[in-house]
Amino acid sequence: MQILILDGQRDADSEAYASYITDLKSALASHGNDIQIISLRNKKIKYCTGCWGCWVKMPGLCVANDDTHEVRREYINSDFVLMVSPVIMGFTSALLKMTQDKLIPLVHPYITLVNNECHHEPRYPKYPLLGLLLNRNGDADAEDIEIISDIQKRFALNLKSELRFTMTMDQPVKEVCDAINPI
Repeated sequence: MQILILDGQRDADSEAYASYITDLKSALASHGNDIQIISLRNKKIKYCTGCWGCWVKMPGLCVANDDTHEVRREYINSDFVLMVSPVIMGFTSALLKMTQDKLIPLVHPYITLVNNECHHEPRYPKYPLLGLLLNRNGDADAEDIEIISDIQKRFALNLKSELRFTMTMDQPVKEVCDAINPI
């Protein structure tokens, strides 16, 4: 299975965080998965300005010259995307959120009804399943995690996918790996 890990950690100096991600990559690879990690902090990512250029000027491509072209390519070619982020002020990192905003070119501008809600039509025949792995940073409680998870479920729905799980780095790497592998 092709697995993409979008690492939304903004600081490179957290040894425990880096170790967890390294161990997770090794565990997933040991099951025969092909793992790609994109450390968003090392990428040039511009904010989405809502210009609609990705739908009108360059359909399917963002008009901003940044590294999200690579992220979108890896994302749509994956079977599973694990979004990893610390909890900062009750939400995912700005790096992860900015990247998610820049995935909008992966759907068409045309609207269709899904469960009596307006949603964009898919641009591609297949979209990856999603998982969310959060680092609590000591101050995020269960309610914070639930709110973040609910928002990410909506994100998944809007990108023609499904959020299969939300887990935290308090849980052993094996549990996260086991949640991904049966998919």
